[in-house]
Amino acid sequence: MHRRILTALLTLSIAGCATTKPAEAPPAQPPPAEQPQSQTPAQDAESFRDQPPKPGQSPELVLPTFEQAKLDNGLTVIVSTRKELPLVFAGIAFAAGVSQEPAAKLGIADLSYRMLLEGAGKRDTVALDNAFADLGVSPAMSVDPDGAFVGARVLTTNVDAVMSLLADVVLRPTFDAKAFERRKKQQLGELVRRMGDPNFLAQQAYYQAVFGADHPYGHTSGGTPKTVEALTLADAKNFYAKNTGPRAAALIMTGDVTLQQAVELGKKYFGGWKGGAVAPKPPPAPPAPPRQQVRVVPKPGLEQTVVLVGRPGLAAGHPDEYPLELATTVFGGFFGSRLNMNIREDKGYSYGANAHLGTRLGVGPLTAYAAVRQDVTGPALSEFIKELAGIKSNPITEKELAAAREGLIRAFPGAFETVEGLGGSAAQLYFHRRPMDEFKRTVEGLENASAAEVQRVAESYLDPANMQVVLVGDPLVIQEQVTPLNLGKLTLVETPASDMAPKQAVP
Repeated sequence: MHRRILTALLTLSIAGCATTKPAEAPPAQPPPAEQPQSQTPAQDAESFRDQPPKPGQSPELVLPTFEQAKLDNGLTVIVSTRKELPLVFAGIAFAAGVSQEPAAKLGIADLSYRMLLEGAGKRDTVALDNAFADLGVSPAMSVDPDGAFVGARVLTTNVDAVMSLLADVVLRPTFDAKAFERRKKQQLGELVRRMGDPNFLAQQAYYQAVFGADHPYGHTSGGTPKTVEALTLADAKNFYAKNTGPRAAALIMTGDVTLQQAVELGKKYFGGWKGGAVAPKPPPAPPAPPRQQVRVVPKPGLEQTVVLVGRPGLAAGHPDEYPLELATTVFGGFFGSRLNMNIREDKGYSYGANAHLGTRLGVGPLTAYAAVRQDVTGPALSEFIKELAGIKSNPITEKELAAAREGLIRAFPGAFETVEGLGGSAAQLYFHRRPMDEFKRTVEGLENASAAEVQRVAESYLDPANMQVVLVGDPLVIQEQVTPLNLGKLTLVETPASDMAPKQAVP
């Protein structure tokens, strides 16, 4: 029995082993159909470059505050306090500028004012320069149509020392004869260099065309080689003595200083200043007659033609100033302006074209400008005229007006970034006899100018018929391309540079 059970178990065991088959391979499956990628592709780390950054929130417009006082001797004191840094800008603004030059002595304003830094008090040119340098100061001088300005930025702790030097510069200039001759040669050398610049030649001819050769604004600063060569040391002294004095100047201090501190410093260093000069009257308003000619300054072979188109604009403070500023900006005052988008972006005639309204005590120039390829002089000038005429036939849109308004207002803070910028802005207020809240008034004027006002002044002041045209370039090219436009008789302009070079052929 036991044997049969054992045998049966062995039989079952063998049978069980016999039925254990090797695992069969699964039948081959057809490759799955290609499915769309379900996984998210890896993000390109550089993809952010495809998207321009989004503009942030516009910063709040904060305008500086200017305060004014007057000393007993008539000296005006203008202050803008800014305490963030221990820095002060101190300077003297003079009310007489290039427009006060006698016709026979053009260049005397530059020469006279720049002599102030050529020796003062007991110091000659080098000693004066070293005295400023010892304070970490580099004094600056500018001479404008309506005034001149000398000043320097200094640490608050050195204000007294720099005021002492400025007092020497303004009250005790040496007008040394040797220094005068050196400065005069430098001015002549600078004039020779500028005479080779087509843009400077264009400016000379343009101011004559817009204001008239005999008008106080009818010439550029620096004079001509002929007039400067004839200037004497006595001329420089006389100009300075005649045009400067406490009643024709302002002490300007900006930065880490208060009005009270400035007044005290003014009394200490300039309280004894005497002189009978008073601020000059504004130059008269010039006429704006219809254009009868196109003025051409010949520069044979010049690869570009300088184009200036303009007329007398407005005096600072004129009621039309803010609307006209907006209209001029729409026409040519920023990159997206009509003129630039046409001349540069659409036609490719130039790297850029612009227009601006000059601000002066008297009437400033309203100017459009571009340097265009020589071979498109005629077509480019034609587009200038078309865009001017288009202001009337294609009125300014609300979108254009909004862009101009925003651009002008947002540009304001740039002028006040430094204490020097504040000082320069204060000097402009003084030159143009504007109130201390002028910048606030300007922003409000730009914000409040209506579309109807802007369109009215645009049609009045941007009429192409009253725009004078000055071209500097190859006279033969200009004659060939501009004559068919019938903008007026082509007239060659004799410039001071004409005295320094062979006469050009008349086209």
